[in-house]
Amino acid sequence: MQAPKIPTTEYQRLATLRSLNILDTDHEERFDRITRMAKRLFDVPIALVSLVDENRQWFKSCVGLDASETPRDISFCGHAILGDDIFYIPNTLEDERFADNPLVTGPPDIRFYAGSPLTAPNGEKLGTLCIIDTQPKQMSDEDLLSLKDLACMVESELAAILLATKDELTGIANRRGFLNLAIHGLELCNRQGLAATLGYFDLDNFKAINDKYGHAEGDRLLQMFANQMSESFRDADIYARLGGDEFVVLIVNSDLVKSKQIINRFTERLSSITTASMQDYTLEFSCGLVVSESMDYWNIEGLIEKADKAMYEDKKNRKSVS
Repeated sequence: MQAPKIPTTEYQRLATLRSLNILDTDHEERFDRITRMAKRLFDVPIALVSLVDENRQWFKSCVGLDASETPRDISFCGHAILGDDIFYIPNTLEDERFADNPLVTGPPDIRFYAGSPLTAPNGEKLGTLCIIDTQPKQMSDEDLLSLKDLACMVESELAAILLATKDELTGIANRRGFLNLAIHGLELCNRQGLAATLGYFDLDNFKAINDKYGHAEGDRLLQMFANQMSESFRDADIYARLGGDEFVVLIVNSDLVKSKQIINRFTERLSSITTASMQDYTLEFSCGLVVSESMDYWNIEGLIEKADKAMYEDKKNRKSVS
């Protein structure tokens, strides 16, 4: 048996999946409708919406199978998310990767599998819409296209969930999205004994800029700030717009000294961008940094509150200097 490989962007893929806050939730008609259509259309006993988690594949929708999940290392869907096209096995007994797989040699006795990867808007593969039969089966080009069309319907439903965690103006995570992701990021740091630092940003004199130059210019500045966060912070870091002119970042595997260096580089990049735009004002911000402690791993809201207080101290100090 051949276990599926781990995608090169696994951390970001899992972060995207968990930002949906969909794992271990109840079945929903919008997904069950699609698996029922797939079962009827392809005349198979089993159809699934399968989401590939860190160590398992979990079924958001399942027709014809009693299980709610199976281990990832024996999953077919773990192989399917490694590519862009439909992963198609006409006869598992004739495929050396799967002939001795426990899902083939025992229940549900898989002999045929076809899974279309489910791609998030950021390009990460979250799972599959798959069909399974206990008999070998061939699919025509039209069949493959139909399965992909159904998978696009599932992707649309997942995208609708994902949009609820994104800030509409800037395109980065909103408060809800950040909380979902940051909890998992802190848990990961805790398990691996890594430091994590939370930074809370508030743009200085933003209201004055809005009043003088208009809300369109204010929106442009918020987008500029968010874009620089995306370009400056690492893939493993989690950042968001909390609302108004307030932003936050969780810098993983980083103590206070290292995090200050990262924020300084971000400040320099932001300054160079605003200087190049040749406006008669500067975009500056106050920032509060706090390092997570053991109690914070289960209280991300408390960590945000600490960083918020540290930000206001920084704002007061900056005003006293100016």
